[in-house]
Amino acid sequence: MAELTMVEAINLALAEEMRRDERVVILGEDVGVDGGIFRVTKDLIEEFGEERVIDTPLAESGIMGVSVGMAMRGLRPVPEMQFSGFSYLGFHQIESHLSRMRWRTQGGRQVPVVVRMPYGAGVRALEHHSESREVFYTHMPGIKLVVPSGPRAARTLLVAAIRDPDPVVFFEPKALYRAFREEVSDEEDEPITIGKAMIRRDGTDLTLVAYGAMLPRAMEAAKTLADGGIEAEVIDLLTLSPLDHEAIAASVRRTGRCVVVHEAPLSYGPGAEIAARVMEGAFLKLQAPVMRVTGPDVNVPYFAREQLYLPDAERIADACRATMNY
Repeated sequence: MAELTMVEAINLALAEEMRRDERVVILGEDVGVDGGIFRVTKDLIEEFGEERVIDTPLAESGIMGVSVGMAMRGLRPVPEMQFSGFSYLGFHQIESHLSRMRWRTQGGRQVPVVVRMPYGAGVRALEHHSESREVFYTHMPGIKLVVPSGPRAARTLLVAAIRDPDPVVFFEPKALYRAFREEVSDEEDEPITIGKAMIRRDGTDLTLVAYGAMLPRAMEAAKTLADGGIEAEVIDLLTLSPLDHEAIAASVRRTGRCVVVHEAPLSYGPGAEIAARVMEGAFLKLQAPVMRVTGPDVNVPYFAREQLYLPDAERIADACRATMNY
């Protein structure tokens, strides 16, 4: 197995699916000649040509509108929003057309579009380059939202997303793009099922739920807690919509406690939905209230204070200890 970064794993998945299925096309700002601003689509235009790797104007609404039309005519477009914060300009096309087309046509039209969106803070970027607005898309019927937490998950989830008959928003935690390497099989693996969470660490004392760039920080916190005798079970959500609430509830029924971590703002965030699902599925087993460790209800600050905004392993571990001592 090759050890790849997340950037390399996503590039591999795109190349594999384009070789397998000639209907798969890539489009977006600078995805062709330049290979993308993060070099995720590096060298693909050389192999597949400019008719399948399409450099577009700086017009997110146009990118999304064209993608909807392509999908309705039988292609499988993979548009890139250069940063998730730029996707607001194409939001109308996503909400009004991409998410509704199957429902609107009573199943007559499928729109198998995978919208790649680099998201999140931690890379010292500018305004509209660092937000974590996954709640916009999880609240939208008809859209699946996937968030990988490492290279292997990124490769297999992207393959699953491209093969899915329905539209998928694929959030890529850019803080993890080159953060570490992971073994990724050179052969085609069975894709991870969209909508299923994974237990990354077994534990008996509490359930720690995270996803994307917060998963490594949750794992680090769990290791610190273990040194103090607290065994946390770590769940990697991988998909936020549909949410694998059964896996979360089953874990909480075993442990009796739950801490949820995300970098999105606290209010009305994914943690609130997860807490509600835990109440519905494991209320009688809870020994403490569900606790959330999140970004604050402010815009992501610039450079010097960016890491203070983000949950870190120490904050996560402190929340877990407070939950244990409730």
